[in-house]
This record gives sequence, C-alpha cells and structure tokens, in this order.
Amino acid sequence: MSEVAGICSDLIRIDTTNPGDGERVAAEHVAGLLSEVGIEPVVFESAPRRTSVVARIPGASSDALLVHGHLDVVPADPLEWRHHPFSGEIEGGCVHGRGAVDMKGTLAMTLTAVRDLVRRGARPKRDLVLAFLADEEATGEFGSGYAVKEHTDLFEGCTEAISESGGFSVQTPGARIYPVAVGERGTAWMRLIARGVAGHGSRPPVDSAVAELCRAMTRLADHDWPVRLTPAVASLIESLSEVLGEPIDLDRLEEESVRLGAVGALFKSQIRNSANPTMLNAGYKVNVIPGMAEAHVDGRFLPGYREELLETVDKLIGPKITREFVNLSGAPSAPYPSPFFSEMSAALVAEDPLARPVPFVMGGGTDAKSFSEIGIPSYGFAPLLLDPGLDYYGMFHGVDERVNVSALEFGVRVLGRLFT
Repeated sequence: MSEVAGICSDLIRIDTTNPGDGERVAAEHVAGLLSEVGIEPVVFESAPRRTSVVARIPGASSDALLVHGHLDVVPADPLEWRHHPFSGEIEGGCVHGRGAVDMKGTLAMTLTAVRDLVRRGARPKRDLVLAFLADEEATGEFGSGYAVKEHTDLFEGCTEAISESGGFSVQTPGARIYPVAVGERGTAWMRLIARGVAGHGSRPPVDSAVAELCRAMTRLADHDWPVRLTPAVASLIESLSEVLGEPIDLDRLEEESVRLGAVGALFKSQIRNSANPTMLNAGYKVNVIPGMAEAHVDGRFLPGYREELLETVDKLIGPKITREFVNLSGAPSAPYPSPFFSEMSAALVAEDPLARPVPFVMGGGTDAKSFSEIGIPSYGFAPLLLDPGLDYYGMFHGVDERVNVSALEFGVRVLGRLFT
C-alpha cells in the first residue's frame, strides 16, 4: 500500500461527521503525522473538540503559500453504501469512504508530499503554511472563521493559498483538461418562516402556514434563473474553446453545457444564481394545523449578483414569508492570469504532458471565503489524474464516495513539484 493511500484510509476511518466530535481525533492524528517527521504543529480548539491544526515549514523565501483543507465530512448512512462509509477500505484500485474526495484524499496528498519533502531534507522554495480545519461542511465558524480571527499571526506572509475542488482531470479527445479554480460563488443559506393560524386538522384552515410555505417553495424551485456571464467564466469558456478546437456559443450556454457533457459541467452551475429548498419542518401532530412552518434554502450567487439573488428570492416567496440568514459569505476570487497560476499549470504539465490547465469557478463554497477576509486569495488546486469512468462530481456528498489510488499518487507528485 502506498503511503498516501494508507493515510487517506486512516483519515476516513476517523468519523468526523459534522456535527459530531471526531474532529479532535482527526486533528491529533494529523498532528502526530507532522510531528513524526519534525514538523511542529499548533493545535487549537474553537469549542470543545472542534479542533484545527496549523503548521509552518520554513522555505527559501519568507513569502508563504497556504495549503488549507477541512477535517470534517457530511453524514453518511451505512445502509446506502456498498462499503461502510467509515471503513477506508481499499478495493479495485480505489480508497472508499466518506471524505475520499471531499476532502481527506487531498489532506493525505498534502501530508504525504510534505513528509517526503522533510525526510529528503529538501527545502521548499517558500514557507509552507499547512492548515487542517474543522467545520467547513457547516458555516466554518468553528474552523477557518475562528482561525482567521483568533490566530491571524499563524498565516503571516501568506500571499496565495490552495485547497479543494480544482486541478482534477476531465478527459477529452487528445487532451486532458485540468480546471484550476480561480473563484467561487457566494453563499446565502437562508431560513424561511411562515406563520399562520393554528387549529384542528379536521376544520377548514384559516391561514395555513404549511400551505403558504409550500406555495413559496414551489415558486422558488420552479424559477428559471437568468444566465449571467462573469469575466472568470468567460475566460474558462474561451480556454475550453481553444482546447476543444471549436467555438462555444455564448448565447446558448445552457444548451452547450448539456451538449459538451463533462466539459460542459465545468460551467453549467457557474452561469447563474441558484436557490434550492433543502429542508422543511412543520407541525407536531397529524390532527393539528401548525401555526408555523419553516424551510431552509441553499442560495448561491455569482460575483456581483448577491442583491439580484436576494431581491428575486424575496419576490418569489412573497410578503408573508420571513427570511433570515443562516450563513452569508462573499464570492472570493484569485488573480488570473497570474504567475502562481502558471506555476500550478507547469507542475501539472510536468506530470501529465496531455494536461491543459484552464481557469474555473466553483459552484459551491470553501474555506477560501474566510481567508479572503484577511487578504489571502485561494485557488482550487487538488491535483488528480482521474479514471475517466469515475463520476467525480457525483462523489461530493454522494453515496459510495471513492478516489483512485493512482490519482492520489499523481497528486502527491504534482504538489511536490509545486512546493519545491
């Protein structure tokens, strides 16, 4: 078993479901792997067992690169999985389990790359700051949010950062596209509350909170959000057109995203705002009409389009629904083109001559939002040369999450080149 596969498997076996109390165990395990090769970690908690680890490896330049990732994972029901989600089983050339892609595989690549670097006595070209954080799968309040507020000094000198959700391969005839994230959509998680008149379930309702909320959710779910082409996505589409050797029709981006399959998926979620109902709660007994009903909505907005999202949501839900934020954070971006983007591209091409790196905007959000608040731009760069048959997007929060061992080993080599 390769080192990176073993570390990934061990991390998966630590159940860090958020909410839960496993982050402390995972943080101690990571700290031990760092200490084992002489890297001195700083371990801190924002609340009992909400634990993060930060370490610095001195380099040839005092300018620092931040490499950040999260220890927590979303829940998984073992009954739905072929392998137990916290088994970390290695079978069929893959490491299986919750977090294999999101994002314990990336943590394992980082740990393996820096452990190898230190054992060889190599010195990185600049300081490396490693951050293994709690709570990314919620609001980040107990992880990156706490770290940038209470431990800002640990990130001194960091001029760029890398983290999840970019640098993976997408196969096309004659080339492999590697989207490197230069930004992400903003997050607006909302709680919507409807209030009405409580009563007996056998009588005609006077003012049903449940019915009002359901009508609002239907309007929201059915809304056709307009296409908005941001500069970063325009750069992505221009790059994809060059790689594919054919134009992508900017006036028909929805249709083009479907026509291009896996390539189109790189911009399908990044050309519009979205607001998806995800949770509903009302009532406590079948024969009681409740006086209140609530829903949660996952809203995401493109850079510069936050107000459009919120104004549209308010119009769709109507005046009887109260809206409040569970989490509201911006849409961070990183410079493109830039010398550092070129460094990442060169590291990919050195390991895969067919690599064609392109800029990319993430549809979701990461801890990059917190680090942008202290002036550190983050790129999505978790390099993986994937088996073309693996549904990479389907692995995020999906059933039977897994990652190819060979992809992890590729990522270790690319990160090693980037660091030195």
